[in-house]
Amino acid sequence: MRNFVNKIIAGSTFLCTIGMTLPHALAQDATADRVKELESRLQVIQNELEKVKSQSNQVTQKVESIGQKSNFTESQDRNAGHMVFFRGGFAHSSQHRNGMTIQSTVVPAGAQEQPDKNAWYVGAGFDFNLTKDAWGLAPKTNVLAELMFEYKEFGSHVHGNALANSPTPLIGGALNPRNVTITQLSIYASPKIKFLEGSRIRPWIIPAGLGIHIISPPGESGSFFIPGVMFAGGVDYRIWKDIYVGLDARYHVTGGKKDGVNVDGLTAGGYVGIGF
Repeated sequence: MRNFVNKIIAGSTFLCTIGMTLPHALAQDATADRVKELESRLQVIQNELEKVKSQSNQVTQKVESIGQKSNFTESQDRNAGHMVFFRGGFAHSSQHRNGMTIQSTVVPAGAQEQPDKNAWYVGAGFDFNLTKDAWGLAPKTNVLAELMFEYKEFGSHVHGNALANSPTPLIGGALNPRNVTITQLSIYASPKIKFLEGSRIRPWIIPAGLGIHIISPPGESGSFFIPGVMFAGGVDYRIWKDIYVGLDARYHVTGGKKDGVNVDGLTAGGYVGIGF
């Protein structure tokens, strides 16, 4: 009888123990499942964050690339190959000048002096860049349009003929010649080919350009416009940023005398240029 009672007590104790521990075990299993689920969600979120970060880096790189291209374009726009320049130097005419108020076969009276063949000149011009690779025909070769004016002076104390005498001998006046200033203003429009784009030293040539020469005093019959052709060559040297110095030589041809005047000749000198 006692053994039976003990068995009942033992069984009851076992059932109570199971009843108490089973909920805890089930709760632990549920917690483990939740932890795994949370870990899985966190992994998904982390993957999404990595994806967003990667996309953000790509966007940043694209923005930086666009910024670099924009800066490069702005730099190119700032220095498009144009230039304004200021010239000066020596000029030489192939023949002595004559004219309406100096030595003249039309008015062979008075002092009849001629100016020297040599002169000094000053001028300025503008280079407008058309292409940096000769329209795809030659890399690093600029083709520019040059517009330029040039003032020459061959003398300022040349004694005039009877038309520059005070009073003129043509009405019986004594020989009293005035000083006549011999000048020439030239205007040019020319194609210019400049080599070695990007280099500090850049040689250039003008194969042929149009020149219009305005002379003072006028020719023996009053003409003062003389057209011609110019051939030239020179070299630029960039000394700092867009500041240049250079040397050039130019030969001017007008096709012989016009109204008794021949202005064929050459110029040689230097210039200072500002690129933009």
